[in-house]
Order: sequence, then structure tokens, then C-alpha cells
Amino acid sequence: MTSVRVKLTFPENLIKEPVIGRLAREFDVLPNIRRANVEEKVGWIVCELAGDEKAVERAIDWLVKLGVEVNRLSDVVES
Repeated sequence: MTSVRVKLTFPENLIKEPVIGRLAREFDVLPNIRRANVEEKVGWIVCELAGDEKAVERAIDWLVKLGVEVNRLSDVVES
């Protein structure tokens, strides 16, 4: 089991889509949302993605292909 902390930035066309729900269901990855901001044209989420290492990597690849900007973060990100 692994946990990766990421910042996910969503473009306008994905703001109203259930991306996090699909991520959990389709890849068996548990997202733990730490911070988030969603506005009309853009949204971002800082979260930890936990699960099997290969599943987490597949989930991240899927997010990128979907159009989500994925930035891996260090362990210290709270403020």
C-alpha cells in the first residue's frame, strides 16, 4: 500500500464531473481530500491517493489523460 500527495487542478470542462468518485471506483484508490477550492471556471484539490502502488499510478495516468493537471507534492503542504 502506498500514499501519494498530489495537487489536482481541474479545467472548466471537468468542474462538474464526478472525477474523484470515478477515481475511487474504477481504480480502487482511496482519496483523502486535505484542501480544496472549486470556482466556476477552475478548481483544485490537494489530496492523498492511497492504494496499491500500481493502482495509484494508473489512476494518476488516467487523470492526466482526462485533462487534470497533476502535481506531486512533498509531505509538508498544509498552511
